[in-house]
Amino acid sequence: MKTSKTMSSYLSIAAKGILMGAADSVPGVSGGTIAFMTGIYEELIFSLKQCGVSALKKLFQEGIKATWQHINGGFLLALFGGVIISILTLSRVVLYLLNTHPILLWSFFFGLILAAVWSVVRHIEKWDIGVITTFVVGTAAAYFVTTISPTTIETSGFVVFLSGMIAICAMILPGISGSFILLLLGMYAPMLTAVKELQLATLCIFAAGCAAGLLSFSHVLSWMFKHFKVMTLALLGGFMLGSLNKVWPWKQTIESVIDRHGKEIPLVQHNILPHSFESLHSQPAYMWYAIALMLIGILMVIVLEKMGQKPADH
Repeated sequence: MKTSKTMSSYLSIAAKGILMGAADSVPGVSGGTIAFMTGIYEELIFSLKQCGVSALKKLFQEGIKATWQHINGGFLLALFGGVIISILTLSRVVLYLLNTHPILLWSFFFGLILAAVWSVVRHIEKWDIGVITTFVVGTAAAYFVTTISPTTIETSGFVVFLSGMIAICAMILPGISGSFILLLLGMYAPMLTAVKELQLATLCIFAAGCAAGLLSFSHVLSWMFKHFKVMTLALLGGFMLGSLNKVWPWKQTIESVIDRHGKEIPLVQHNILPHSFESLHSQPAYMWYAIALMLIGILMVIVLEKMGQKPADH
């Protein structure tokens, strides 16, 4: 895999990382979806796979420069630099919109993910029974995950580490939201608080869990792409389609809890139609605005696809 790039190419990668970070901050949207749409997904998985035992051997035998090239270090630094910048800055804007204009934000992401399904499955040239079955299984699995009620567990160092491992694996899977996995584990609010308050000890433990998850799971994904690429694409496309259940804009809250700040946190929600939403909540459904934002999300996928199709500089 060619990895030599120009400064403008690294800036483009960093921008994609910023988009991934913003997406990962929302429960229901995956940064892996953004990576796939922008054409960097396979390079991301390949580069992460390189950061293992082979990299350590390379470091001791050939030095830092050879190791940096071996792991595609420039690409990873630019991408995860963008992700970190986004989580510390842009994600605050996304979370603000999630609190103040949820219907409009979910509408945008609904259109984006819906178009992303096409972005993935269009690479499948032949649909046989095996591919169709894999797509259906992926759809059903993601749908099932979105119906699970969040739990509450006691925060400890081990739980934070384990949460990082599990969430990061979800984050690099298109269609499976790492933030939603944290929500299911009861760790979304604690980790968001840790980011806002810069609780370095907690963040370091979480980062260590993320690193362990990335290094292990990337080998699995790389193997799947190498030996079963079509099936893997079908599975990822199914994950995206099934995840749409989570990002449907209009919902009825069936069960909720009050957090320590006095804020109501929905636990169980059902999807409803816009007119039902207006009747239940006595609030406008903003249907036409929502449709417009869905179309903008679809258009953004087309733009990201164009970005991903540009030949890499080398």
